[in-house]
Amino acid sequence: MDLWEFFRVHNKIALAFSGGADSAYLMYAGKHYGAELHAYYVKSPFQPEFERQDAIRLARELDVPLTIIENDVLSDEKVAENSPKRCYFCKKRIFSLIKQAALNDGCTEIIDGSNASDKADDRPGMVALAELKVLSPLRDCGITKDELREKSREAGLFTWNKPAYACLATRIPTGQKIDLETLEKVERGEGKLREMGFSDLRLRVIEGGFKLQLPAEQIPIAAQRREEILQIFKESGECVLLDLMPRKSD
Repeated sequence: MDLWEFFRVHNKIALAFSGGADSAYLMYAGKHYGAELHAYYVKSPFQPEFERQDAIRLARELDVPLTIIENDVLSDEKVAENSPKRCYFCKKRIFSLIKQAALNDGCTEIIDGSNASDKADDRPGMVALAELKVLSPLRDCGITKDELREKSREAGLFTWNKPAYACLATRIPTGQKIDLETLEKVERGEGKLREMGFSDLRLRVIEGGFKLQLPAEQIPIAAQRREEILQIFKESGECVLLDLMPRKSD
C-alpha cells in the first residue's frame, strides 16, 4: 500500500497535527491525493508556542482546516505524577479529545504521523493509539523519517528539516511531579537558546537547575559563549550544566 491508495480508501479523515515534520508531510500528502482532511492541534503546557505557530502556518499554506483544542493536561493526576506510563495516559487523553472533536465534525477515522522509523515496542504512547484505533499511514506504508524529510523538501514544505521535538514533559525526570512553573522555565530557556542560534537542543531538569544537551558540533560553541548562556539563567538563580556528551535523538 502507498499513500495514494491509503487516501483513496480513507478520503475523509482527521489528522492529529503536531506541527512537526512527520504530520506536516502527512497533511501535504492527504491534500495532494485529494482527501477531505481536517487537522487538530492539541495545545497544552507540554507544547511550546512555536509548535502551535508552525501548525497554524502550514495549515494556512496548504489550505487545510485546523482546529486547536485546549488541554489542561496537568489536571490529570496520572499525567502530572510523571510515572513511566505518563506518555500512555497523556496520549490517551489527547487523542480522546481529538476523536470527540473529529466525530463532531463528521470524521470517524484519525491518522497520526508515526513513521516506519518509530519503534512501537518501547513507546507507551503507541499503546494508547492502538487502543483508540488511530491509523498511522506513514508507518503502514513503510515511509521512514529520512524518506519523508526528502519528500517534504521536494514538496517545498518549510518543515522538511525541522528537528524532532519531544514534548516538554520529557525534560523532567521520570517520577518527579510535573508542574506548570517548571515547564514554563524549560520552554523559556530553550527559546532563548534557540534565539542564540543553537538548535536540536534539550534543557533537562536536574536538582538546582538544568543540564544543556546539544549536538556535537554545537558543544564547543556553547563553551565559548558560556557567559551569554549563564545570563539567561542568572535572574532565576538556577545553575546550568553543559553536557559534554553529544545529544542523542529522543
